[in-house]
Amino acid sequence: MSWRAFLPYVAVMAVVTYLIRMLPLTAFRRPIRSRFIQSFLTYIPYAVLGAMTFPDVLYSTGDLRTAAAGVVVTVLLAWRGKSLLTVAIAACAAVALAQGALLLLG
Repeated sequence: MSWRAFLPYVAVMAVVTYLIRMLPLTAFRRPIRSRFIQSFLTYIPYAVLGAMTFPDVLYSTGDLRTAAAGVVVTVLLAWRGKSLLTVAIAACAAVALAQGALLLLG
C-alpha cells in the first residue's frame, strides 16, 4: 500500500482531532461559574486515564494473580507517597517475584 493511500486517513484524523479540541472553545465562550461543573471537569482526565489504564494492567502479565500482586504493591507504595519511579520498579519486581513463585509452586 502506498503512502498516498494513507493521506485520506491522516486528513480525517486531523479533522476529528481539531474538532474535538475546538468545539469546547467555541461552545463555551463565557467562563464556567458553576463550582460543580468546574470540579467535574477537573477530575475527568484522571477518571478517563484510570478507566483506560486499569483493565490493561490486570491483563498485562497473562495471569490475574501476578497482576494483582503488582497492583497491590503499586497502591500501597503510592498511598505512602513514594515517587513514580519507585512505585513502577517495585511493581515490576512484585510481578516478577509472583511469577517466579507461581513457577516454583507449580
